[in-house]
Amino acid sequence: MDRADPAQAPCSAPPFTVDWLRLGWPTAEAPLDTKAVVSALGGLVGHEVNLDAFLSTLVDRVATSMQADRGTLWLIDHSRRELFSRAAHLPEMKQIRVKLGQGVAGDVAVNGLPVNIPTAQGERRFHGEIDKLTGYHTTSLLAVPLRDKAGETFGVLQVLNKRGGGRFDEDDQQRLEAIAGHVSQALEVTSLYTELKRAKEQPQAPVGYFFNNVVGESPPMRALYAVVQKAAQTDATVLLRGESGTGKELLARAVHVNSRRKDKPFVKVDCAALPGSLIENELFGHEKGAFTGAESRVPGKFEVAHLGTVFIDELGELPLSVQGKLLRVLQDREFERVGGTQTVQVDVRIVAATHRDLAAMVKEGKFREDLYYRIKVVDLVLPPLRERGGDDLERLVRHFIATSARRHRISPAPTLSDDALERLKAWRWPGNVRELENCIESAVVLSEGVIQSDRLPLPDVGRAPSGVFAAPTAAQDELLPLEAVERRHITRVLEKAQGNRSLAAKWLGIGRNTLQRKLKSYGLD
Repeated sequence: MDRADPAQAPCSAPPFTVDWLRLGWPTAEAPLDTKAVVSALGGLVGHEVNLDAFLSTLVDRVATSMQADRGTLWLIDHSRRELFSRAAHLPEMKQIRVKLGQGVAGDVAVNGLPVNIPTAQGERRFHGEIDKLTGYHTTSLLAVPLRDKAGETFGVLQVLNKRGGGRFDEDDQQRLEAIAGHVSQALEVTSLYTELKRAKEQPQAPVGYFFNNVVGESPPMRALYAVVQKAAQTDATVLLRGESGTGKELLARAVHVNSRRKDKPFVKVDCAALPGSLIENELFGHEKGAFTGAESRVPGKFEVAHLGTVFIDELGELPLSVQGKLLRVLQDREFERVGGTQTVQVDVRIVAATHRDLAAMVKEGKFREDLYYRIKVVDLVLPPLRERGGDDLERLVRHFIATSARRHRISPAPTLSDDALERLKAWRWPGNVRELENCIESAVVLSEGVIQSDRLPLPDVGRAPSGVFAAPTAAQDELLPLEAVERRHITRVLEKAQGNRSLAAKWLGIGRNTLQRKLKSYGLD
């Protein structure tokens, strides 16, 4: 039997462990190199990681490098006028909150200046109540601010009790400030930082956050996060269902990045973007001489992803002729290449996504029943944007403004006018989060300083009353069916693209083949 890779199967490691030496991060044995911090952080925080787990590991390394007994990373929640511990050595309790100005960390958060306390006893800024809560005895303490590019303090990095009974000296302070500068730069490009800024501007809504780049705190999304976190720690097959543009690929990556396979390949196969005749070859590869032009053996996606994850997008488009072969991979982790006779064994995790009703397809004979039940071990349904509520929409809008401004090097990022926000909340978003992202990117590029409602590339038809973000009434549905909304939107984008379908597909956030199918279905081909 062939093996796709001679490497050992993944060990049962704790979630989100990192090879810090490979990344150049300092250890107890290796000297501190602050220049390595940017690459060590930047290569990780841009992904759909469980940032809490990552920050906890970061605090561990900072404490080790500083020869400290404990470390804490505090962040400011302006909505509550509080500082909260986001990552800390706190076996005694899950989280600590203090008022801004309270304790050493609170003082640093308010004044934006480092504080180095050789001994906590008798120090007026030391908040002894925390030690009472935890049972920990603080002797020495060093805290420095986390500042964004604008110079505003958004958090505090703190270490406690220099090992050996000594004190943190001036060199220690300079080193921790250097680390804090790099940590600040890395965190500033995460959706956690965007959420901190949103809470500052919207004090009525406290900070809410879980996966990096996965934005939303509505009840349906929080339920999804809980299941994703549990499923990620297993090798269970995951089926993501929901309308196009709801973020299925983002959740698929979150499953992979938060699993023990995170350091192995994440390989995507889009069944909708490939002709049916090529999907089998794409998934399973082929042998030399399997068909005209097959001059050498070519591995398929399953072999490439050995020990990692295969994400099968638009599973409902998978031909019946290939479904049986996929079922064999799910059950036995083996297959034959196209034109081959040797059995190839692989160790992969499969995550699939579809906007189709697979149960209905089973009844129609278009999808294998045995494959359907085998692939929906963990079945997740992503809610459409219109069902997530106005708070989630506003969080997403501010996140996309920040990311689009960074992508196009627009500084400072434009703000959003109240009228523009109301118009965004009034639209039904048939293209869901993907449509919203493209809408905001267009507005960011075309606006100067403030995004006004007329800069939003949205149709004027079908607008609900101001301030409404909910499903339209039955009367509105009769006047403007979802298909009509999508048809008009596609037509409008095609006109702007002057008939260039590749460009229109890019603006719509869909594949060119998907656009072609929609045009055909709407009689626009």
